[in-house]
Amino acid sequence: QVQLVESGGGLVQAGGSLRLSCAASGRTFSLSSMGWFRQAPGEEREFVAAITTSGGVPTYAGSVKGRFTISRDNAKNTVYLQMNSLKPDDTGVYYCAARAGSGTNFWGQGTQVTVSS
Repeated sequence: QVQLVESGGGLVQAGGSLRLSCAASGRTFSLSSMGWFRQAPGEEREFVAAITTSGGVPTYAGSVKGRFTISRDNAKNTVYLQMNSLKPDDTGVYYCAARAGSGTNFWGQGTQVTVSS
């Protein structure tokens, strides 16, 4: 099993920045990628960004490309999401996710991000 704990959410004005962190523990050696999803009120959960644990190859949703940067520190089993130029549409609960090589997915408990206009 893998446990994921997010931190760094909060309230910020439009145009501001936030940095989310996700620390993984447990069978972290089994992970092939880690990433972030978000869910706005009344909406489906959507993909934001992901990064492979070995090569560090990032992928982004079109809506955040150029504004968000995902990175990882394998020594700390931690992935980060630097969010710049935030917009009210970025508001939601941000979930850390991790995928094992077996295809099993793990989820964190979520952290709230609120962007005021």
